Amino acid sequence: MKLILLNKPFNVMCQFSAHPSRETLADYLDIPNIYPAGRLDADSEGLILLTDDGKLQNRISHPDHKQAKTYLVQVEGTPTPAILKKLSEPLDLGDFTTQACIAKHIQMPDWLWDRDPPIRQRANIPTSWLCIILSEGKNRQVRRMTAAVGLPTLRLIRTGIGGFSLESHPLMPGEWQEVEAQK
Repeated sequence: MKLILLNKPFNVMCQFSAHPSRETLADYLDIPNIYPAGRLDADSEGLILLTDDGKLQNRISHPDHKQAKTYLVQVEGTPTPAILKKLSEPLDLGDFTTQACIAKHIQMPDWLWDRDPPIRQRANIPTSWLCIILSEGKNRQVRRMTAAVGLPTLRLIRTGIGGFSLESHPLMPGEWQEVEAQK
């Protein structure tokens, strides 16, 4: 059984099949019969787990197993305690209501890499960093959550899934590492 940690770069499609205009996971990994356990949008970066074991893939990605997913989010604006409270509580996004989560205002971590291309900068509008930890992961959920509270996402990086993190397994974008699967 293989379990691979990959730091997916920005603008890479989370698939192995060819894409007409973007890189895919196949441009970074040449390991037969592995599949991502969960996905990240092309405009999101960070930790992807890949495996060749269907049961492990299900245990990692299925919502019933409630694997914590940690995201670093650079947003436009500055969060207030009221905004952080709103993010942490169930939030109605129209088509669904999020589960309660952890949302904290943080400093940009020292170990974080620069994005290529860099995010847009506006001289008059500050940016801030949040750490959001979810036990669910609906399509574009973090981006929708921050937008709903008036803090549009500029950069989104998943740094942890369950017991695996880019902090304890430092990988630069495009780098991968095989690890022991947790039982």
